[in-house]
Amino acid sequence: MFRRNNTLGHLYKDGEIIIKQGTPGNCLYVIQKGTVEVIKENDGGEIKVAELNEKDFFGEMALFEKDLRSCTVKAKGNATVLTLDKRSLYKTIQNDPSLAFRLLEKMSNRLRETDQKLAY
Repeated sequence: MFRRNNTLGHLYKDGEIIIKQGTPGNCLYVIQKGTVEVIKENDGGEIKVAELNEKDFFGEMALFEKDLRSCTVKAKGNATVLTLDKRSLYKTIQNDPSLAFRLLEKMSNRLRETDQKLAY
C-alpha cells in the first residue's frame, strides 16, 4: 500500500510491543519488513485477531478519532515498521490521491471480516 525504497522505520524484536491496547495513539504504522500480531486483551487473556505482513498497516483509527488503542500489536520475529502521523499521511495522499481510496478499501475489508467473525 505504501511504497518506500529505503527503510526509515524502527526495528522491533520478536515479541516486542509496538502499540499497547488502552493507550492513546496519534499515528498509523506501515510494516516495511516482517510480521506482526494483532491481539485483543480481555479478562487477563489474549485473543489473536490478525497477523499482518509487509506493506500492511495498522493503528489507522488513531488518525480519525481520539480514542484509546483497541488492540495490542507485537512483532512476530523481527519487524521493521514505519510510523506516519496525520500530517505525513495527508502529504502522501496529496502526492498519490489513490492512496486514500486504498486506505478506505482496506478499512472496509477489515470491518466486513470482523462482522463475519461475529456472526458465528
